[in-house]
Formats: sequence, C-alpha cells, structure tokens
Amino acid sequence: MFVDEDVRIPLDTGPLDAHLALPGRNSGVVVFAHGSGSGRHSPRNRSVAGALHDGGLGTVLLDLLTAEDERRGDFRFDIPLLAGRLAATVDWLADQPATRNNPLGLFGASTGAAAALVAAAERPAAVHAVVSRGGRPDLAGDALTRVQAPTLLVVGGLDEQVLELNEAAMSRLGASKHLEIVPGATHLFEEPGALDRVAGLATDWFGRHLAPGGAT
Repeated sequence: MFVDEDVRIPLDTGPLDAHLALPGRNSGVVVFAHGSGSGRHSPRNRSVAGALHDGGLGTVLLDLLTAEDERRGDFRFDIPLLAGRLAATVDWLADQPATRNNPLGLFGASTGAAAALVAAAERPAAVHAVVSRGGRPDLAGDALTRVQAPTLLVVGGLDEQVLELNEAAMSRLGASKHLEIVPGATHLFEEPGALDRVAGLATDWFGRHLAPGGAT
C-alpha cells in the first residue's frame, strides 16, 4: 500500500478523524460519506473499501459525525452540515501532496448519499463520480439538477420506500446516471452476497470514471 494511515482533517468546527489508503501514487480516491451510526470503523464500509483497494482504488473512510454529534442526534439529517464537511474534505485532499492529482469520487450511504450529491454539485471540478448505496438522494433537493459527476444509485429490491425515492430523484439528476436494483436485498444489504454485489458495482463504476488520466 502506497499510503495507509490515520489522518485528521481540519475544519472550523474541529477536526474529523479519517483513514486514508492509497494502493498507488495515481490511484483514484473514493471518500465515504455515511449515514448516522456509521463511520470509518463500519464493517460494511470497510468491506466495500477492501473491494475498491483490490480494484486499484484508494479510499478515505471518514467520520462525518463526531461522537458528540452522534450523542446529540440532531445532525443526522442536517444535509448542509454533512455536505459542508464533505466538501471541506474534498478541498483538503486537493491540498495534500499524496492526493492532489488523484481523481476523486464520493460513496454515500443513507443520508450520506444526499451529502455526497450536494458536495458533488458544489465541487464539480473536483468530484468525478458518485455512488449511492441505499441512499436518500431526494434529500439533496435542488442540488440534484447541478450534479455533473456520473452517478450510480444502488438500491435493494426489497427496500421499497427508498427505491421509490431513488426513482424520483433519478428524474432530477442532471448528470449521467444509472439506477441498479439488487434483487432480494433490504436497506442494509445484509443478505448473503448483497453487499458483495454493491462492492462490485461500485468498483466498476469508480474504476471507469476515476481511471488515471481518464476522469470524466
């Protein structure tokens, strides 16, 4: 691994803890934006990150919410706050010697998907691809029409309400887009093989759009 280290990302409101892993100097980098109750130690996130590493992609596993935020519980649906922290992470990566020239993507789950889409709309030159896993893209609101990064929405076939929200959001997305339904999967993709399917889809999507010298 070219880089494999814990980092602290400075913000006006205090630093965010993260883990940066780069398989190679020119690896595309995927920043994870989670929903509530998840973070850089999440087994689901780490499983997907491992598949991305195997595909030659780097990752930033990030705690978008601090322990105090989680205790208070009133920031979980604060999309502007989450998107602002994610955009600040994008800016920080652009300033780091190890990542400043690497194509960047965002992987969002639940409310983190909305934050990822808002951040992509706010940083169109920096964010080259977005993947949403069981996400709430509808919470991105009018930012959906300003997203330029190719966007993949992955939803479990049994997650009916979220599927309806993703289908509605698809019609508003301004970017190249695709909706992938994983048959038999529920919201957390806990069924056998379901998360592996998500990881494979994400690796393929980011692999195509974050290829060195070929980011769209």
